[in-house]
Amino acid sequence: MISRLTALAAFASGLSISVSAFSISPIAGVSSRRAAVGYRSSAHAMEFMTHYEEIKIETDHAMSVQDITAQVEAIVAKSGCMEGTVTVLSKHSTLSVSINELEGRLVDDIRQFFLTLAPPNRPYLHNDLDYRVGPEDWPGGDEAWREFRRTQPVNTHSHLIAMMLGTSECIPISGGAMTKGKYQSILAVDIDGPKSRGLGVQITGGK
Repeated sequence: MISRLTALAAFASGLSISVSAFSISPIAGVSSRRAAVGYRSSAHAMEFMTHYEEIKIETDHAMSVQDITAQVEAIVAKSGCMEGTVTVLSKHSTLSVSINELEGRLVDDIRQFFLTLAPPNRPYLHNDLDYRVGPEDWPGGDEAWREFRRTQPVNTHSHLIAMMLGTSECIPISGGAMTKGKYQSILAVDIDGPKSRGLGVQITGGK
């Protein structure tokens, strides 16, 4: 194997070095299956691809937790991506996306924990609907904005919890499947339900 000093000296003198001169060995700790996938990918050029779809869900109460793993898996399989990543993004500011175990009592713990961190009954400024300033170009002007404002939820705590949980996750794809752990599920957490919600799924990689 060419040493670093030899490579640097060759570069400085303007010589070109063939990549084939370097030897490649499996990385310690990487499974043989993953190593084989890596070698196969390098031996055969893969076609770049990208695929986008949206998932629609209905939530029935505040702090509801839904497992959307199956929907994401179906989109990954449909895309034909073999090596790459899938990103799941919430399209709402009070709907979170998180990877964790879906177990009934843990779900209750999640609700209690985050509602303790951001209690709904705190005197949040965002909840003072009468003081919210509307956009300058709101159709119908300030009076129309005030009418719309009265329909809005008192939900500052929902925004704060969503910021803590996050609104997106990115999962590696290898061998045509997501490489998440056995007990990991992709969870959609609606802090401000019940509502109709949407999530974007973007797949990028090779096929």
